[in-house]
Amino acid sequence: MDPLSVLRDFAARGELEKITQVGEEFRFGAGGEYAFPCSAATAYRSKLGGHYTLDALLFFLRHHHLKHTDYLQSARLRRLPTVTLPDRRPLLDYLLGRTSSSSALAIDLLPSAPDPPAPLEHSRGVSSDDPARAGDGDGDVDYVAMIRALERPLKDREALLACRNRDFLAVLAAATRREEERHRAEALQRKDGLVARTRLAGAAGPPAASDAAAAAAAGDDPAEPKPRTLLKAGKVGEGVPIILVPSASQTLITIYNVKEFLEDGVFVPTDVKTKAMKGARPERVTVQKKLSRDRAVAAYEVRDKPSALKPDDWDRVVAVFVLGKEWQFKDWPFKDHVEIFNKIIGFFVRFEDDSVESAKMVKQWNVKIISISKNKRHQDRAAALEVWDRLEAFMRSRSH
Repeated sequence: MDPLSVLRDFAARGELEKITQVGEEFRFGAGGEYAFPCSAATAYRSKLGGHYTLDALLFFLRHHHLKHTDYLQSARLRRLPTVTLPDRRPLLDYLLGRTSSSSALAIDLLPSAPDPPAPLEHSRGVSSDDPARAGDGDGDVDYVAMIRALERPLKDREALLACRNRDFLAVLAAATRREEERHRAEALQRKDGLVARTRLAGAAGPPAASDAAAAAAAGDDPAEPKPRTLLKAGKVGEGVPIILVPSASQTLITIYNVKEFLEDGVFVPTDVKTKAMKGARPERVTVQKKLSRDRAVAAYEVRDKPSALKPDDWDRVVAVFVLGKEWQFKDWPFKDHVEIFNKIIGFFVRFEDDSVESAKMVKQWNVKIISISKNKRHQDRAAALEVWDRLEAFMRSRSH
């Protein structure tokens, strides 16, 4: 008899205690009527592939009452193969005799007819003309060799890539195009701020000599087509639209980290940026919308000193990141908060787990509250995109 049939017979009769391990084999019955190697493959196939070994099935029968996680842990501690969760119920029903057959049985590993009980020494006999048996004289059946003898490899790893009427040229072209666009975007970011503001002023025609020199220094080809630029300031003022940020250090968005937040969608604390900065504190920063696949570039000038703005500059102010304090708007050329947030879109950036009191004043204003996480930096991009979407909608309404 095969190992699976013998094990099923003993399990159905409730005689698992009569199965003992001697060395590297299991002996069934008090007199050792049958003996099989512990790691002998049985005819029961796993739904995930492969055949269960005799030691795996016996350990499962003796511990099937455990929770699956506890059973897995116990088996791994003993370095035994485990029964998968989808196989538990049908396998247990078959081994305990509740079902007479199973679709998971490998017919080629089952005996064609039931064999009479054989003594221990006969069950371990070796047939010299059977190529599926081991040649070392111990009589173990090499089931792996039997399975491999029936295998017919269809394709290797190289043949799988040889698809008829298919090639990877389009994939290579798309990857190359994305890489070139990334290099162009990085070169555009490195350009001098004066060149960026000149382009945003809406000047048509070929670039000036200073622009071409700056582009060459940044690694750009002046003759190469550039992304479209959104040039409308939106109202009376001409030039780059202005975004105001607080100069106070207790706010989340400052002139130090606004570029990373709006361009790259990543929040970097101000203290981290100031420690890593080299040189003087910037008076103004130019930011561009680069978080979308649109080739159009929308650029804005960020400042944090409203007192330094000239009367004409206030016509270019389109947005403000508020601190939540009344004194932020001192000496602004507007009558009250209603007028301010009718002409300028306001944003208040806060941590999502901050207390409600921190936004109590802001909720009385016409300001959009943007919440970000203290630790989950992958969520910053969504917050930055929300700022851009509302800002662009506000700019379209102003232009109308």
